[in-house]
Amino acid sequence: MRYELVIFDNDGVLVDSEPLSNTILAGYLTELGHPTSYEDSLRDYMGAAVHRVHDLVLERTGRRLPEDFDDEFHARVFAAFARELEAVPGVPEMLEKLVAEGVPYCVASSGSHERIRVGHRKTGLDRWFTEGKVFSAQDVGRGKPAPDLFLYAAERMGVAPGRCVVVEDSPLGVRAARAAGMDVYGFTAMTPAARLGAVNGCFDDMGQLLGLLA
Repeated sequence: MRYELVIFDNDGVLVDSEPLSNTILAGYLTELGHPTSYEDSLRDYMGAAVHRVHDLVLERTGRRLPEDFDDEFHARVFAAFARELEAVPGVPEMLEKLVAEGVPYCVASSGSHERIRVGHRKTGLDRWFTEGKVFSAQDVGRGKPAPDLFLYAAERMGVAPGRCVVVEDSPLGVRAARAAGMDVYGFTAMTPAARLGAVNGCFDDMGQLLGLLA
């Protein structure tokens, strides 16, 4: 392995949550008088922390979202997770191999700690992501595309940024990894490679990842 730490994005990379959460977000924003399609939501918010939703709506309309927006949105998302969420195909097998090879890894997500934990418990990924391997945009002042979250994860894991590799599926996440001085590989199961930006390589099957990082 060329790297001393593998940093995974969560939504869309480890858990197949992006279709669920973006469908819910688009519907909720539309209910509130901000017409948003599923495609709009993917384009504008995929990979971002929820504060980006507030920021863009205010910037575009001059109106603030309701004070209980975050709580209501997360309640809807968690209910959908409980019914439907699954791990991205091939992730458990890939993590087993990482563990067997003794490669350090962690998750650094724009989602809240609660969102990460709810998703991991539902999909069984919590066995691989124990305390100390989970980092959230809640832990830093700025979410992706700022580099803060990835730099924080690397610092906490005791690895220099230049020895880290990030696995991402969103343009915002790729920008954050690059700004942190890290290599980044793009998972293209949902996002076309051309949209991701300056990645070191792309893959669409988790079974391919470790070969790319070797």
